[in-house]
Amino acid sequence: MRCSFFDIMNWTRKDLVGIRGLSAEEIQLLLDTAASFKSILGRSIKKVPSLRGRTVVNLFIEPSTRTRISFELAAQRLSADVISISKESSSIQKGETLKDTALNLQALNADFIILRHTAAGSAQFLAERLQSSIINAGDGSHEHPTQALLDTFTLRENLGSVEGKHVVIVGDILYSRVARSNIWALTKLGARVTLVGPSTLVPDMFKQMGVEVRRDLDAVLPDADVVNLLRIQHERQQKTMFPSLGEYIALFGLTASRFKKCKENVLIMHPGPMNRGVEIASEVADGKNSVVLEQVTNGLAVRMAVLYLLSGGTAMTDAPSPGDS
Repeated sequence: MRCSFFDIMNWTRKDLVGIRGLSAEEIQLLLDTAASFKSILGRSIKKVPSLRGRTVVNLFIEPSTRTRISFELAAQRLSADVISISKESSSIQKGETLKDTALNLQALNADFIILRHTAAGSAQFLAERLQSSIINAGDGSHEHPTQALLDTFTLRENLGSVEGKHVVIVGDILYSRVARSNIWALTKLGARVTLVGPSTLVPDMFKQMGVEVRRDLDAVLPDADVVNLLRIQHERQQKTMFPSLGEYIALFGLTASRFKKCKENVLIMHPGPMNRGVEIASEVADGKNSVVLEQVTNGLAVRMAVLYLLSGGTAMTDAPSPGDS
């Protein structure tokens, strides 16, 4: 719920490394600021000078399409200078440590380093050692804070509020940084969260995060306001976590027939990339209840908000104009 408190509250953190350490008020501030920036995306002039003269470095040691491009565009919309570096084009490929790579980027006056890395805790590691602002774009199976923020923003835009809504997250929870960040964000804002999947991918230990764990997707769907489908993280698994793909689809895939069990106005979400025909049927992914592409658009506004607030920007009730400094 929005209140005048957010109009005077300023962001005080140097970095965004996760959702777990944020307060509900900080999450709301980020969402409210994103709402202000989203209005810019519909203008004929889509840029504002908020980060003019600042340098943003995308350091992506793990492959990405949506997140990397979204951060690049967000920084460009804010008039920052943007450099993107992959593992293959960095000295990490030659054996340089992550710390030394980041320190060299800081020595080149990088104001922001946006890091995606396979190691959990890598963003926190750099945040504790650098003066540059560190933004976590996904660290192993740990957290993906901006994905959770854009998911929550999309939910709030469509449903008006997060509080009291029943969000069902289906699939590979164990290896999903998206799931963990979403759980922290949603529960802090008062949503009811249910995780569904096989016990190998959704162990009961997740109940400690304040969520419900279920095995029967068909029994959960009729009461869901939101269904968020996650792909199976094969690249992070060390062994096969279920007997066969066919069995997984039969029990946990959101097929066209299973979708009929949902409420008429249920929201269907997916962080991407989608495996059509596995976790979600094409008819459902492309249907009127799907907000998958809205999530992508909202990701741009959310990442603009994150960069703006970390740069020292103050809370806004209206989007800045192209001439604002």
